[in-house]
Amino acid sequence: MKITLRELDGTSRGYYLLLGVLALVTAIGMGAVWTMEHNGHIVTGMNNQIVWGLPHVFAVFLVVAASGALNVASMASVFGKTEYKPLAPLSGLLAIALLLGGLTVLMLDLGRPDRLIVAMTHFNFKSIFALNIFLYSGFMGFVIAYLWTMMERSAQRFTPMAGLFAFVWRMALTTGTGSIFGFLVARQGFDSALFAPLFIALSLSYGLAVFLLVLMLAFTGSKRQLDAGLLARFARLQVIFVAAGLYFVLVLHLTNLYFTKHHDFERFILLEGGVHTALFWLGQVVLGGIVPMILLMHPRIGELRGRIVAATLLVVGGGFAQMWVTIVGGQAFPLVIFPGRQVSSSFYDGVVNTYTPTLPEWLLGFSGIAIAGLIVMLAMKFLGFLPGRLDGADKHITQRAAAAA
Repeated sequence: MKITLRELDGTSRGYYLLLGVLALVTAIGMGAVWTMEHNGHIVTGMNNQIVWGLPHVFAVFLVVAASGALNVASMASVFGKTEYKPLAPLSGLLAIALLLGGLTVLMLDLGRPDRLIVAMTHFNFKSIFALNIFLYSGFMGFVIAYLWTMMERSAQRFTPMAGLFAFVWRMALTTGTGSIFGFLVARQGFDSALFAPLFIALSLSYGLAVFLLVLMLAFTGSKRQLDAGLLARFARLQVIFVAAGLYFVLVLHLTNLYFTKHHDFERFILLEGGVHTALFWLGQVVLGGIVPMILLMHPRIGELRGRIVAATLLVVGGGFAQMWVTIVGGQAFPLVIFPGRQVSSSFYDGVVNTYTPTLPEWLLGFSGIAIAGLIVMLAMKFLGFLPGRLDGADKHITQRAAAAA
């Protein structure tokens, strides 16, 4: 069967409508950036106590999900699961798009994005932030090379090696992202080496959830067939990944409870933290963890696509709750400047810090998601990243489409 890229293009009215919505959200987000740039961060809810706010919640989630979005490609090339090969290019594309969306939010929230060149040319190698610049750029390069080997027939013999390098680098990237928090020893909410494996576990569930949402939306919108058995395998994987994330969250908090110096922070997050406690138990644990696992454990889950969509949306929502609790909740708890002493001053020492995100922060965060969506939609239209169908009859349709072009 001969497949051309023209047949894989997005040509429906719904495609262009969604593309227009994403472009509009991106434009509004850039307006929010201009507002913050022109007026200063005083228009946001961030302050001297909570310097990482809602934009960082969006950015870190997107970066962590970018690593996990490469799951499917890694399973195909590194672990030999050939049934996933037709979807490997889409997996790599989504990884690049999510990383670019997250980094765009981070860059535009700096206040002086034009000064980014300084951070890219002057390095303090004792800083995890400097190391992450190499991890982000390296991940982008490895995944682009990985995609090229998959899409170019003459280079396909290099795909396993490229996939292995991309897999190792994505582990390093997620380790570096988690270490941003784990290395901040001054804050009781962070200061734990467990953040590295925790973020790796979380990336698996977040990335697969986003991948499934994009896959189902793309196949439904383009009227392509999607095998129920394949969806069932993805659902079972998602249950394992969500359970692994909850396990590392449990280990992190049990470890903190073992050390007396972290008891006050654990009491704050688990019992007395107000919105942070509610987001932890209701958003992160129940709605983002337990409920999706229950939904996905149905014996005929491959045929119940509504359940899969609901579960993946809950995982994504729970991921944002997790990032809020980690980033904002960790800063809301006051710094312990003099251990064993009560401290109070006019500079909010010893006081639980408050933070309410403003509209520009929400708009900037959503624009990061929109940028990632634009990249994916345009690439699928012009480069043919979607296979024609996934019903078991055609295993390498994406590669053949690329070769035919």
